[in-house]
Amino acid sequence: MPVKIPDEITEEFVDPVCGMTVEPEDAAGTLDYGGKRYYFCNPHCIEQFRANPERFLNPQQAPPARADIEYTCPMHPEVRQMGPGSCPKCGMALEPVAATGDEANPELDAMKRRFWVSVALTVPLLVFMVLDMVLHRQAWAVSHWVAWIQLALATPVVLWGGWPFFERAWASVVNKSANMFTLIALGSGAAYLFSLAAVLAPGAIPPSFRTHGGALPLYFESAAVIVTLVLLGQVLELRARAQTSGSLRELLKLAPNTARLVADGEERDVSLDRIQVGDLLRVRPGEKVPVDGVVVEGASSVDESMVTGESLPVAKTSGARVTGGTVNGTGSFLMRAERVGSDTLLSQIVRLVAEAQRTRAPIQRVADRVSAYFVPAVVVCALISFIVWAIAGPPPQLAHALVNAIAVLIIACPCALGLATPMSVMVATGRGATSGVLVRKAEAIELLQKIDTIVVDKTGTLTEGKPRVVSVAAVNGFSEADVLGAAASLEQASEHPLADAIVSAARDRGIPLERAGEFESITGKGVRGTVGERHVIVGSESLNRAGSVSDPLSHQAEAAQNQAQSIVFVTIDGKPAGLIAVADTIKPSTEEAIRLLHREGVRVVMATGDSRATALAVAKQLGIDQVEAEILPQQKEQLVRQLQAEGRTVAMAGDGVNDAPALAAAHVGIAMGTGTDVAMESAGITLVHGDLRGVARALRLSRATMRNIRQNLFLAFVYNALGIPIAAGVLYPFVGLLLSPMIASAAMTFSSVSVIANALRLKKVKL
Repeated sequence: MPVKIPDEITEEFVDPVCGMTVEPEDAAGTLDYGGKRYYFCNPHCIEQFRANPERFLNPQQAPPARADIEYTCPMHPEVRQMGPGSCPKCGMALEPVAATGDEANPELDAMKRRFWVSVALTVPLLVFMVLDMVLHRQAWAVSHWVAWIQLALATPVVLWGGWPFFERAWASVVNKSANMFTLIALGSGAAYLFSLAAVLAPGAIPPSFRTHGGALPLYFESAAVIVTLVLLGQVLELRARAQTSGSLRELLKLAPNTARLVADGEERDVSLDRIQVGDLLRVRPGEKVPVDGVVVEGASSVDESMVTGESLPVAKTSGARVTGGTVNGTGSFLMRAERVGSDTLLSQIVRLVAEAQRTRAPIQRVADRVSAYFVPAVVVCALISFIVWAIAGPPPQLAHALVNAIAVLIIACPCALGLATPMSVMVATGRGATSGVLVRKAEAIELLQKIDTIVVDKTGTLTEGKPRVVSVAAVNGFSEADVLGAAASLEQASEHPLADAIVSAARDRGIPLERAGEFESITGKGVRGTVGERHVIVGSESLNRAGSVSDPLSHQAEAAQNQAQSIVFVTIDGKPAGLIAVADTIKPSTEEAIRLLHREGVRVVMATGDSRATALAVAKQLGIDQVEAEILPQQKEQLVRQLQAEGRTVAMAGDGVNDAPALAAAHVGIAMGTGTDVAMESAGITLVHGDLRGVARALRLSRATMRNIRQNLFLAFVYNALGIPIAAGVLYPFVGLLLSPMIASAAMTFSSVSVIANALRLKKVKL
């Protein structure tokens, strides 16, 4: 709420909410706060500022974590709760399910505070340890009060600094899910409690714990250093985990805060959440496109690299679609908003990637099976180590047994094993999103690396998907206008790309269209119905056989098909009337995409409902390995299953409703982002730009990710396979080496951080 206004106030003419400069005469209103009078450009900004002034005046101060946001565990995505906390299974800090764009991390801030306080208290303990080593005797024997100082220094570190670990350890016992914090609590707790007993009740400690001089060893510095190093590990881990979703935050930041609304002959800047579908917006040079829409006036070039991965700006003129968050070049244009808020492509990308980051790759099951038995096995190893040292170790036997058992408990780190896969998946999905490759399921990443065959649709995948009529032929006394007019009148009710081309051609030529009746669509073949008093059939040659296509049309059709043109036959009242040749331009990037796929060892199969002659002409031009033409949508699915039966790992790339069954049947479905929502829902991967080169990008991302996951699992397995025996003292009989619990704690910290650091390398993988 506004504070008391001082006698003299300073005027601020920059709206603190949207950052726009406001002239007093144009202001929607003012508010006084903190000795300043702020001018606002619209009532919405006034309302936002009144509700929370500090949010806009001190943006660097992170707001507290919100309790109305759903949080989940990166290792156990099935764990969900409202508000932050710790995972009851593994003890890790939970993180928001959806990307919020908020870089505030209360867990990290709390851990940093505990860490720095613990460092300040642990350093003096290490000084005592060094003095003890120099004097070659226990600090307790030098002065009894030194032991009390150590107790005073270590207690806050262990009980306050390490309190989150003991809480998580207790939760693991209650939930019967032992984890890393179970081991940390056992190790550091045992060291602290033994040292506490040695100070408070030294007579109760058995002689076998004492040194040759009769002194009792104290492990306050070990307990404090263990806790401090684990805190350091948590700080590094939380910071690194925050970086894994950095790509999502960058995407969220692409959306501007305001848009320039054109209404009632005026232009004014308004908050983005006030924009509605149908609003006219002005995009000036260098500004970000506010929402998804279409250009209605003007021209420019737009940098779409952060959404599509393409570095070259894309020319935009009237009728072109623009995407919210992309950056306008030097021109200016007027656009009509078509998708706003959560419906924009940018919002959908963020949502899809956030969901993908919570899915699990099949390879994760290996780590899950190992982790289920890991902590109990470590506890058993620690007990065995204690027993062996207590029986066969050098004096003082029990002191050595305790130290080595603690080292075994501390060095084991199941988190490294659990984080190996999800961290790589999180980074990879974020990296893919910035290059126009949207991964909907982690399973798709794992399967894609194995593909050796890809089935591709022709229209909209290899070609632009925007066919145009290039010629019309008429026979049997019909004119070209008769043929095109009848076909276009009937095709008005069809959603097929060829239908759009025919209707557009008729309108361009000024041919009047009639209302069609008794319309019927025959999947994969064409349409039929009545136009006026005439019965019209438009479609493939097989659909028009009732009227037996004449030889002149067959010759013209063959010639056009040899030039990669699609042929639509027209029959009127049972007689062949003519044909319409439609050309769909091959995408400029398709030839390079096929070459890249061949380089990756992938066989390319084209499946199309088009004629075989047209399909072969396209295949010859592009170097496609296999052609399946004149097939129906259900036959595309059969083709995928047939290739799978031959032992091939198959990906399917398509963009239409008719591709959805095949996309779902393939090992990996790849949808073109320029296609239908049904296709994208059926696919595991979506290419935002609709560019087949994205398949090669996705393939490189998949292989880099799986290589990274295997490296992480190797690091985790090898670390534990070597670390636990060394901590147990297996090298002592040979080289006299024992591992201090402090060194074990440092090694444990390194294991988790090294796995996350390795996963972060995926952010720089070249796609």
